[in-house]
Amino acid sequence: MEEKKLDVNSVIGFILIFGILLFMLWQNQPTEEELAEQEKAKQEQIEAEKKQQAQEATLTTTAQDYSNSSVKDSTQLEALKLKLGAFAYAATLPSATDGETAVETDVFSLKFSNKGGYLSEVKLKNFVDYDSVPIHLIKKNNVDFNINFGTTDNRTLNTKELYFQPSVTKNGENTIVSMKLKVSETKFLEYRYELKPDDYMIGFTIKSQGLNDVINGSQNIDLNWQLDGYRHDRSIQYENRYTRLTYQHDGKKIDKLAQTGDDEEDVEDVSWLSYRQHFFSSILVSDAPFKTVKLTSKNLVEDEDVDTLFTKTFASKLPLQVKGGELNENMSFYYGPTDSKVLKTYDQNLEESIPFGWGIFGWINKSVFIPLFGFLSSFLPYGIAIIVMTILVKILLSFVQYKQFLSQAKMKILKPELDAIREKYKDNKLKAQQETMSLQTRAGASPLSGCLPGLMQIPVFYALFMFFPTAFDLRQKKFLWVDDLSSYDIIAELPFNIPLYGDHVSLFPILAAIAIFFYMRMTTGQQVAAQPTQEGMPDMQKMMKYMIYFSPLLMLIFFNQYASGLSLYYFISNLISIGIMLVIKNFIIDEDKVLAKIQEKKKQPKKESRFQRKMKEMMEQAEQQKRQQQGRK
Repeated sequence: MEEKKLDVNSVIGFILIFGILLFMLWQNQPTEEELAEQEKAKQEQIEAEKKQQAQEATLTTTAQDYSNSSVKDSTQLEALKLKLGAFAYAATLPSATDGETAVETDVFSLKFSNKGGYLSEVKLKNFVDYDSVPIHLIKKNNVDFNINFGTTDNRTLNTKELYFQPSVTKNGENTIVSMKLKVSETKFLEYRYELKPDDYMIGFTIKSQGLNDVINGSQNIDLNWQLDGYRHDRSIQYENRYTRLTYQHDGKKIDKLAQTGDDEEDVEDVSWLSYRQHFFSSILVSDAPFKTVKLTSKNLVEDEDVDTLFTKTFASKLPLQVKGGELNENMSFYYGPTDSKVLKTYDQNLEESIPFGWGIFGWINKSVFIPLFGFLSSFLPYGIAIIVMTILVKILLSFVQYKQFLSQAKMKILKPELDAIREKYKDNKLKAQQETMSLQTRAGASPLSGCLPGLMQIPVFYALFMFFPTAFDLRQKKFLWVDDLSSYDIIAELPFNIPLYGDHVSLFPILAAIAIFFYMRMTTGQQVAAQPTQEGMPDMQKMMKYMIYFSPLLMLIFFNQYASGLSLYYFISNLISIGIMLVIKNFIIDEDKVLAKIQEKKKQPKKESRFQRKMKEMMEQAEQQKRQQQGRK
């Protein structure tokens, strides 16, 4: 076997090759510029790799999200279809949120709710309440506006639970707000609101398109409108007295639900209905009368110290008619002041929603006091206008006061003769009454001649009693110490509440009570002196004395919570009455001349009227029956 030996030449060769390689590596090493370029290229490669990885990650995530979203939307859509049927489409739109659409006009600040499509806020820009807070007729879910309807696939739906798609456009100066509850892009139920720049009336249309195969027209379709009335006046009890549901039906018949307590009515052919909150109203007007309407009113004020937010709840259930398979109802909403001048401009008889009084009382207000006060207040401060109107009314009725005082003067002059007749026939009351009537007739001094002119003042008294609390022009108008002539004035707050009186002291009722006390003391003194006391009849003298104190006390208590403008009127009215009576007594009526006229009338033959003859016959028959009864005994 050959022995292996280390080959020197081979070793040297390997060393030489290794050395050559080292030289070549040293010779070919990059310069600093080349090293920088290499580093830059390396970094760019790293960045490119990172970007690619990020894109791949994004694409992966997007794909995963899309996959998950598709599964989720598909599941939700199926659930919505099971619940809503064709209207599930509306719930998949971007507008299917609890958002609101805000719109401004010269008189309104409005909000429309996506959910339900109704007016969710109505603020009146030009008015504030007793505490300087803007007037809101609708705010914070105090309204329920909903259409209840059936579908062809046997569902019962409510629009308040469905989402509408809003859009706002312009039609000239008018603003159009469209709220669409969609089944598809071309099929929908629409609430269309049309707002004019300076107008409290909002045009409102309920219209469907392409829903003849969706809405079941054979079932009842009801529009439900409910409103909780916010408190706006200082006294919620006083405001509640004039908060009432009023409606027009059967042409132009005006009726109301109960003023106090709860009430409910089913009414036919209703053309408009008003949710009146004293000085502000929410009124729904329909172009075509509703066939049958269910109206409800509930009182929410049981304790004025606790129930301080709402006055009453009003609710209406209104039937909607399907024509040609579609809905098309044209209506209007009025949200604004309960002001007769404003309501008259719409020529819908809406001013009749204001309680001016029934019959002749309302006629006097609408034909006399409203135009008169409107004219006076156009150039006079409101308190002065009330005083001037009071003076004019008292001058107009001064002839009535003259007739009353003249009748009292005649009775006073005849009193000695009347007393003599009663004494002469004290055992024959019937004969005494006959002779008394005969003397009064011959002298032209019947007690009724003083009562009848007094009755003429009652329509004026009651008309003004209704006018002042409902006169919108007096709202928040100041006079002397009064902050609001349409509400009570306050000179002192009481730490407790007195039943019927209240928790405050008003000055004008006190002044009116003092004035009526002195007036009644003067007039009843004259009446007592003139009125003879008849046996078997009530003691008028005693009754008159009671009335002197009872009437002012009634005025003091009852009017403490009424409009200060009304108390101002009665205060001035009684002062003027006292003045007129003093003038009549001291300068116009001469008792000597009146006596002379009475004596002349006595001498003249007096023809008995048919009524007097009948009364005489009845009294004679009664006398005969009495004699017959005494004869039997």
